[in-house]
Amino acid sequence: MTDQMLLLGIDVSTTGAKALLIDGQGRVVSSATTPLTLSTPRPLWSEQDPRDWWDGISQSIRRALDEAGVDGSAVAAIGLTGQMHGLVLLDEHGEVLRPAILWNDQRTGPQCDEIRRRLGKDRLIQITGNDALTGFTAPKILWVQQNEPEIYAKARHILLPKDYIRYRLTGEYAMDRAGGAGTLLFDLAKRTWSEEVLKALDIPAEWLPPTFEGPEITGHVSAEAAAATGLREGTPVVGGGGDQAAQAVGVGAVQPGIIALTLGTSGVVFATTEAPLVEPEGRLHAFCHAVPDRWHFMGVMLSAAGSLQWYRDTLAPEVAFDDLTAEAEDVPPGSEGLLFLPYLTGERTPYPDPLARGAWVGLTVRHRRAHMTRAVLEGVAFGIRDSFTLIREAGLGAIEQVRISGGGAKSPLWRQIMADVLNVELVTVNTTEGAAFGAALLAGVGAGLFEDVPAACEATIQITGQTTPSAETAALYEKVYPRYRALYPALAGEFRAIAETVGA
Repeated sequence: MTDQMLLLGIDVSTTGAKALLIDGQGRVVSSATTPLTLSTPRPLWSEQDPRDWWDGISQSIRRALDEAGVDGSAVAAIGLTGQMHGLVLLDEHGEVLRPAILWNDQRTGPQCDEIRRRLGKDRLIQITGNDALTGFTAPKILWVQQNEPEIYAKARHILLPKDYIRYRLTGEYAMDRAGGAGTLLFDLAKRTWSEEVLKALDIPAEWLPPTFEGPEITGHVSAEAAAATGLREGTPVVGGGGDQAAQAVGVGAVQPGIIALTLGTSGVVFATTEAPLVEPEGRLHAFCHAVPDRWHFMGVMLSAAGSLQWYRDTLAPEVAFDDLTAEAEDVPPGSEGLLFLPYLTGERTPYPDPLARGAWVGLTVRHRRAHMTRAVLEGVAFGIRDSFTLIREAGLGAIEQVRISGGGAKSPLWRQIMADVLNVELVTVNTTEGAAFGAALLAGVGAGLFEDVPAACEATIQITGQTTPSAETAALYEKVYPRYRALYPALAGEFRAIAETVGA
């Protein structure tokens, strides 16, 4: 492969079908995204038609090629990423049987309870690395089995969203191991499907595709797909990875000790491990990495930058974010005793509690808007620290560097607060295309451009900024953090009682 050859990263997110072209140096050549719509036909339901993903990806690929001024012969290899955990059911002819049930669908609470009963919670975590949560694929399969038996009887193939795109591109049924680990059907240590879990849940093993490491070639673009997308027939397609694993590749978090922190609407802490470590109570996700022979822990905060967005939209809609944070710079660390709980949409890590709620605690007449703003920034940082605490306790080892990305990372004040609360150095990197960029790098490894994934990251990703913690401020936050930690246990019972009282 020469520098003139391009790598294509495909990302099927909840909101858009994205195609990204980069060159052999990691430079972005073009990018195109086709919007996707979400269907919520009933309370707690979240669905999409997989055929819309294919239409969107086909359009995006053609636009990206046109923008780059090249045809499909310029693409050396293709990597896939996208939303995890969604259930795509196909019949024996590869036809879609029903709309895909997505990662944020909440209908499967009873099926999660049943999974724990059948396997035992401790055994489930020991095998898969995770507790049963409504987001995962396995409880969705049980839901269809129990509620749509006529659909289930026709099912012959189970795929994840990006793997449906793989099927449409290549005609092959395949899945990457990072994505497979997010189904709750994987043996984490063995990096393959768990016979014990499949048997306990009465799911036919033959419905599940073979699995591959992120850079492995899984198939080649078919003549039909080439006609639909403008790609060259025979172009190799690699395994890729789920969105968070590909995002980690895209910022270079592929070695133990380098943590990826994504400060978007939600907050994600991603820690690579050399072994299949498990948090004993399942409070952290434990999945296979898109990097061969690597695993990872993942902590998820549901309202990170989303907390600041809500705060600004609700209480200061006419004020720019930069102006709000500029006010907060004049407030001393600790916000003069004001604490904020960022549980505006419930929480996942470390408290898997959909009834958890947000709160300011410690308000006095001295507090002004600037204090409230800083308390929001600090509260999110404390919540992110919860995940770091669990990761350290689970045996990760030394944290050498945290690579921060996402919309919230644009704020210098928030970066400094985060560095001080975590007491680690934060760095930013040159790549801003996230998961699609990581998928393209995985394609580059599969095409032989790079020796391995770490080499691909080293060749294309550079540090662009550093934020060093202040020893004095970090020491203060060390005293404030236990007060934050004490609030959820003190209020959890009241959160539930309030929900029962008002029916929320």
